[in-house]
Amino acid sequence: MFKKLFGIKEAEEKEITESDDDREIELDEVIEEKEGNFFSRLTEGLVKTKKDITDKIDNLINNYGEIDDDLFEELEEILIMADVGMKTTMDIIDELREELVERKIKESSKVKEVLKDVVYSILKENNDHTLITSSPTVMLVIGVNGVGKTTTIGKIAYQLKTNENKKVLLAAGDTFRAAANEQLIEWGNRSDINVISQGEGSDAAAVIYDAIQSAKAKDIDVLLCDTAGRLHNKKNLMNELNKIFKIIDREYPEAKKEVLLVLDATTGQNAISQAKLFSEVADVTGLVLTKLDGTAKGGVILPINHELDIPVKLIGVGEGIEDLQVFDPKKFTDALFE
Repeated sequence: MFKKLFGIKEAEEKEITESDDDREIELDEVIEEKEGNFFSRLTEGLVKTKKDITDKIDNLINNYGEIDDDLFEELEEILIMADVGMKTTMDIIDELREELVERKIKESSKVKEVLKDVVYSILKENNDHTLITSSPTVMLVIGVNGVGKTTTIGKIAYQLKTNENKKVLLAAGDTFRAAANEQLIEWGNRSDINVISQGEGSDAAAVIYDAIQSAKAKDIDVLLCDTAGRLHNKKNLMNELNKIFKIIDREYPEAKKEVLLVLDATTGQNAISQAKLFSEVADVTGLVLTKLDGTAKGGVILPINHELDIPVKLIGVGEGIEDLQVFDPKKFTDALFE
């Protein structure tokens, strides 16, 4: 059930469950409605990817009676063109062949059903999607400029405060990009969440230091930190992040640390390259895949989940605040193959 991160407000749940059986039924209805809305937004957000993958697979299957090598070759081409990547595509095809033999399936009409199971098995490989397990938590958000990093921070902050009653503080640690502070402050204003910031060009580590002191003084549950999106000079990025990590370890040792890497789905295979490079300079604990609604390259989530030993934790399937969702492999697979 979608009760935890980005789920039902604790206050709402408490009010409903404190009564009798009728109230429990009402709670189930609220949960069901909320999950239905999430699934509806997910399905709508994957329209372009669905058209590029499953619609083409439907057309392919309709052209075949029995399964043969030509079908596998065309299926392989569909997956590669949908940014699933060569390695993951070959692994999918190999597993699909094995499953079809094991299930003694020879009719092409049943290929899609088995393929759906294979895709789900890949998407659930890294299945730790939990963000907030304890308070306090420091969440450092990294990624190149343009991937939707600051917007992602704003949406996470809003949902943590609104849906989970968490006390949240924002730190404007991207002191390199022009107007980054203003953008984060605007998100803070929307959610009535304070933002710790300094001027453009300031020392990012100093901003994080100030934010930590404020978080401790105000008993904050989650400190969300924006960071500079530079990757062209890996050494400078590494030095800056290492300095920030040292300050967090020294000043806030009791806090759980989460490092989220934000990737833009519209960049396709380039997102995997970014993930590998950032993993060299930071201990990334989770991935956020944004802009899935604006691309037919949503298939890239398969190699990201399959080839990187980092769980996808959040996905963006629209511009609305509620369109940033916890990644659920089962719901994602169902929406893709619906």
